[in-house]
Amino acid sequence: MKKLFFSAILGGLTLASCTSDDDVTPDNPELEIPVTYNFERDGNSTISYSGQTTRLQMTSEILSNFTDFENGSEDLLLNMFANENAPFENASLNESSKSVKSKVAASKLYFSANTVESAEIKSDFDSYITEQFTAVKANKEQLAEAGKPGQIAQGTKVRYVNGKGLEMNQAFAKGLIGGLLADQILNNYLAQEVLDEADNRANNDAGIVEEGKSYTTMEHKWDEAYGYLYGDPSIPTEDPNTVLNESDDALLFNYMGSVNDDSDFEGIAEETFEAFKTGRAAIVAGDYETRDEQVKIIRENISTIIAVRAIYYLQAGKKQLADGENGAAFHSLSEGYGFIYSLRFTHNPEIEAPYVSADNVDNYLNQLMDGNGFWEVTPETLDTISDEIAAGFDFTVADI
Repeated sequence: MKKLFFSAILGGLTLASCTSDDDVTPDNPELEIPVTYNFERDGNSTISYSGQTTRLQMTSEILSNFTDFENGSEDLLLNMFANENAPFENASLNESSKSVKSKVAASKLYFSANTVESAEIKSDFDSYITEQFTAVKANKEQLAEAGKPGQIAQGTKVRYVNGKGLEMNQAFAKGLIGGLLADQILNNYLAQEVLDEADNRANNDAGIVEEGKSYTTMEHKWDEAYGYLYGDPSIPTEDPNTVLNESDDALLFNYMGSVNDDSDFEGIAEETFEAFKTGRAAIVAGDYETRDEQVKIIRENISTIIAVRAIYYLQAGKKQLADGENGAAFHSLSEGYGFIYSLRFTHNPEIEAPYVSADNVDNYLNQLMDGNGFWEVTPETLDTISDEIAAGFDFTVADI
């Protein structure tokens, strides 16, 4: 069972509004932790993560077009993924220099010296788009069967699957939770190699802000991590958990709410938010030991969310297969497939590596796709994968 431990670290820290204060010294800092995520310098907010919001908006538009076979196309979605040739309906996204693809598998810790795998992962996401608008689209009016793509009913809903029963849009979306969001949060912006890069620590101690901005570089890097989790426009910056399970977000924040609703993991949303606030306050105070303790909490919690949902969907799919509900089962297993893919980007703070290695992730995905994929996968395979994933975490399959 997941054990929340944030309260022990919070002991003795001050709850207050938080501003930069030249009288606070790094040698013996007194942390002022705001009730909400609100940080100012000279009366101006020091929080900025517009780039993260832009990429989340791009992802939302990509996903909304993934099953629109009348208006969508392979070229359109590939252009959206790379932000080329003005593909978005939202003109401001076309004008942006940013793209989703450029930040997939692009963290400093995991991929700066691993460009081959980074390129392979980007290619995986391209391939989901290509298969959706070639093989799946060509058979969208046909009933899917083992080895043949097409449509399959889930109650009154129609799902579109490839020949192995996999929904490409689910593989893409749930894979991005790890490949974009978790990788950038856990392995890039919260990494010491990024937070403390070059003169960041000295400049932060001296209160030296970026040119034309109100924030130090270290403050901004931390906020960029925050933005990948809380940056959907429907989520309020200062108190995001007020819309938990009610926002328009379809990625990590959404599934944090789902996990938080499980009594075995209740409190994970608040604990994660408190860690982000406390770490940001620690940066203001120059207390880097406390900052790094919050990074550990965030890494564990976000990794846990991904693992819990991977197992949840494998187990849901197992039950639905037993009940003869193939449409529902394939949908669940497709989501599980994407979350398993995302395990490659988790971060175990005890070993500074993924909770599940890339080789093990590939092994699990290959087991799911063996032969005719979901049409033939066995309950034993789903249970074995679930048990092995849970074994690396502080919970069991029974907790989910």
